[in-house]
Amino acid sequence: MSTLEKSVEKGFEGRKIREYLKEEMGLSSRLIRGAAMDERILVNNTPVRMNYVLKENDNIVINLNKKETQNIEPEKIDIDIVYEDSEIIVVNKGPNMVVHPTKRYQSGTLANALLYYFKETNQDCIVRLVSRLDMDTSGLIIIAKNQYAHMELSNNMQQNEIDKRYLAVVHGHMEQMEGTIDKPIYRPEIPGSMKRVVDERGQRSITHYKVIERLKDADLVECLLETGRTHQIRVHLSSLGHPIYGDTLYGYEEDSEIMPRQALHAYGLNFKSPKTKKELQLRAELPNDIKTLLEKLRK
Repeated sequence: MSTLEKSVEKGFEGRKIREYLKEEMGLSSRLIRGAAMDERILVNNTPVRMNYVLKENDNIVINLNKKETQNIEPEKIDIDIVYEDSEIIVVNKGPNMVVHPTKRYQSGTLANALLYYFKETNQDCIVRLVSRLDMDTSGLIIIAKNQYAHMELSNNMQQNEIDKRYLAVVHGHMEQMEGTIDKPIYRPEIPGSMKRVVDERGQRSITHYKVIERLKDADLVECLLETGRTHQIRVHLSSLGHPIYGDTLYGYEEDSEIMPRQALHAYGLNFKSPKTKKELQLRAELPNDIKTLLEKLRK
């Protein structure tokens, strides 16, 4: 069972528990309301109403587990689990896999696989995505197991407190070995198109980069995202004249013969555990298709 627990200090004596949960524990009104209705908020082992007046040393326990369902069919699909605890699971998504069902992709998604895994391991969870990746981008994705963990990590994401690192193989040699790309990204209103462009009408977007390895007419580049716009790395690198190998949307059509998808991998995540607040540093090895591409380029 996943819980939050807190002992009330003297300074909060006489306050209503609803105020304490919001101000001291940082819980959302929605979470408080749902947990209270389900009698999952206990003081000294007894469910209480939200107008309960606190006393010093009251022991507050919030049970974060609740019965939930999701309209997604569980499917037995192998997943590469990099980290898991009672609050979150982090997986290394392979290429050519959609994260969540869409009209076009109803099955075979990461969410289908996760629901099967949760069912098999007797975990009463739904899929709460904290981060996402394009179908053709491989790498690390964070999934929260309960409402509290999702709220905490989503707030961290908005505050740029989650360190997201990628590796990309680009055409040509970057002019500088490291630097920052600070260019706004905009989505033109073109029906049916997902393509973004660098345009002053767009949102400010910042990518820090560093060349890790210089190859024959190519670079292996590490990218650290300060903002998280759709297609940000792909748009930014292409805007410098160095599109990612295999990226036919922002690069070269003929790349598909060498690399069937963009050579972009979310290899690193640094963030604090939503429950313990301890720093997690997670890494995912490059997938085989990018390793093979690098071997070809080294020759």
